[in-house]
Amino acid sequence: MASEALVLEDIDAFYGDSHVLHQVSLRLGHGRLLGLLGRNGAGKSTSMSVTVGLLAPREGTVQVFGHPLTGRTPETIAAHGVALVPQGRRIFRSLTVRENLMVAARRPRGAAAALWTLETVGELFPLLRARRDQLAASLSGGEQQMLAIGRALMSNPRVLLMDEPSEGLAPQLVAEVMTTIRRLKAQGLSIVLVEQNPKLVFDVADDIVILNSGRVVVDAPADELRRSGADLRHHLGVY
Repeated sequence: MASEALVLEDIDAFYGDSHVLHQVSLRLGHGRLLGLLGRNGAGKSTSMSVTVGLLAPREGTVQVFGHPLTGRTPETIAAHGVALVPQGRRIFRSLTVRENLMVAARRPRGAAAALWTLETVGELFPLLRARRDQLAASLSGGEQQMLAIGRALMSNPRVLLMDEPSEGLAPQLVAEVMTTIRRLKAQGLSIVLVEQNPKLVFDVADDIVILNSGRVVVDAPADELRRSGADLRHHLGVY
C-alpha cells in the first residue's frame, strides 16, 4: 500500500478568470491527520473541491493511494475511497436521518468488510440512532454536523476530508466533534482537517499546511512547529 494516502502536486486552479490556487502541493500520509489552515479565502475549500473532483485543476496532479485521479469525476474519486464532510453540512433536509445515511452507503474497495454501517454509525453517534426516523431538517446544528460526518463514513472511505467541521457550533459541540475526529484517527483513517481555528488543529494534527492567498506558506510536522514556537499569526489573521 502506498505510504501516502493523498497527494496534491503543483495544483493551479481557477474560478473563471480568477486564479485561486497557485502551485499548491500537499501530502497526507497513510493513517495520519493533516491540518489545513488559512484565513477566509486562502484556498482551503478550493483545495478540497479539487481533491473530490468538483473543480478540475488547470495544472498539477491528484493521487489517492498511488492512483492518478486528476480531473476524474466525483463518483470515480469517491469509488477510490475519498469522502468529504462539506462546509455548511449540506445534509438532505427533506430526508430522514436514516435516508441521509443510506444514500451514501458504499462497500469498501476489494473484499474488505464494511466498517461503517447504520449500526456502527449509530454506535459512534447515539443521538442519530435515536433520531433515525426524524427529518434531517428538524435536527440541531450539532446533530446535523454529526449526520454530515456519519453520511461521509457510510461510504467507508480511506481518506476523509473535513471542511470546517467546527463552524457555527457551541464550544461543547466543538469538543464532541474533535473527540470524534480523534477516534477516527485512532482507527487508522487518513484525514484532512480544514479549519480556521489553529488551536483545534494543533491539538490533533500530525502535519500542518497553511495556505495564504492560494499559496502554501507553511508545510511542516505539527511537532516541529510546536517545538520551534513559530509565530504563524501573520499567515492566519490571528492576533
